[in-house]
Amino acid sequence: MADQTQPWAEQTVEVPPQRDGYRRGVASVGQPRIRQEPGTEAFEVAPHEPTGTGWPGEPQLRQPLGYHLRQLRRGGEWSAIAGIFAFVCWGIWAISSRGDLTGPVVTFVLTLLVAVGLFALVRLLGRVILERQLGRVRHTARGAHLVTALFLAVVGVAYLRQTEWVVNAWNWVTGH
Repeated sequence: MADQTQPWAEQTVEVPPQRDGYRRGVASVGQPRIRQEPGTEAFEVAPHEPTGTGWPGEPQLRQPLGYHLRQLRRGGEWSAIAGIFAFVCWGIWAISSRGDLTGPVVTFVLTLLVAVGLFALVRLLGRVILERQLGRVRHTARGAHLVTALFLAVVGVAYLRQTEWVVNAWNWVTGH
């Protein structure tokens, strides 16, 4: 305890327990007082009803572009491996044709455009079905990459099936 002879010293006073619900160490919290400035009138504030969508009229928080790009990259190894496989198979087919490469190049570019369109379509379907209908959150693009990879793998095999020497070698290996 501080020296009571000093004029600035604090003095501790014991408070007897009261009957009005006071408990030591617990603050009483009541209704907030509405302060009213002179010349103004008080009004009721409408309570916020949580709907899970934020405040009415408030724009929804959008994720930054980097978040969406990271989300699209997850699972991209499937598309990349299948794209390399399709490219190698296309190269074997294009070189085996022994002619002008303009047609095969246009064919491969169109194949890649179809693969990109398929990826976009699967992402759109996932957004409509998984996010909006079922209310799930998608964290990756693995499903869309897997469908695209399957398409590119089938295209690669189709290129190889059009190459005569590959078909002959396959028939020789399998004994047909």
